[in-house]
Amino acid sequence: MGSTITLSEADWESHRPAVFGAAYRILGTVAEAEDVMQEVWLRAATVDLSEVRDLRAWLVTLAARTSFNVLKSARVRRESYVGPWLPEPLLTGPDAAAQVLMDESVSTAMLVLMERLTPAERVALVLHDVFDFPFGQIAEVLGGTPAASRKHASRARARVAAVGELPRASRAESERVLKAFKAAADAGDMAGLVKLLAPEAVYVGDGGGKVTAARRPVHGAETIALLAIRQIEIRRPDAFQIIEVNGSPALATYRRGELVWLDTVEIVDGRITEYRRLANPEKLARIGHI
Repeated sequence: MGSTITLSEADWESHRPAVFGAAYRILGTVAEAEDVMQEVWLRAATVDLSEVRDLRAWLVTLAARTSFNVLKSARVRRESYVGPWLPEPLLTGPDAAAQVLMDESVSTAMLVLMERLTPAERVALVLHDVFDFPFGQIAEVLGGTPAASRKHASRARARVAAVGELPRASRAESERVLKAFKAAADAGDMAGLVKLLAPEAVYVGDGGGKVTAARRPVHGAETIALLAIRQIEIRRPDAFQIIEVNGSPALATYRRGELVWLDTVEIVDGRITEYRRLANPEKLARIGHI
């Protein structure tokens, strides 16, 4: 009679970044990913793992299956979300509390893009392209066939490719542009802001109905510049710092120690093509104040 094997704390710690990373990529929210991670831990700590050959794959599979169920119900809530939806930011870098396997799939730009996928497409893409799962194993998560799972991943990949290659500005350039944009907005410098923005730039604000924010994407450099100046005049922030979220620099803006905005950008040829401002206080809560 074989002996029972249970999950050790050391094994859990070594695989936890993969478990959290799978859940976060599928769901796009830190809170839901943490809930999934806790559920996986509770399940794994109470079962006999003696017949589990690949513990990492088993844990990621459980996280993916749980996240898939959560995502299907979350889609209903997101359809009634007030204004544009942006992913909950994840603090990254050496000082981050939650360690996660980092690559392009955890970037804010990719997570925004993945919101356009169906839950099955999102799960298939993450498990195959990030975690290198075979389609037979993905089918077990989705409750379908390997052929169907392959089609989900293929459609997801095609929809991502249709948007074009994601821009990749250097960290130094992103920080420079964010600081320059902040300085120009504080000074009410319309011309300076317009120079930093591509003519066809898009601004996306997420207030979630909790605070004032643009209910639709804003297009055009001059319109975005005017909006940025007006927001400074209304909120009158008094401090800012550059932090790292989702592997890239972000501009955190504060008023009286409270985080009021978190800005991320996409830059092409030194000019901003997309400016994202997260203002929903529920999504900013885990970033913290100063």
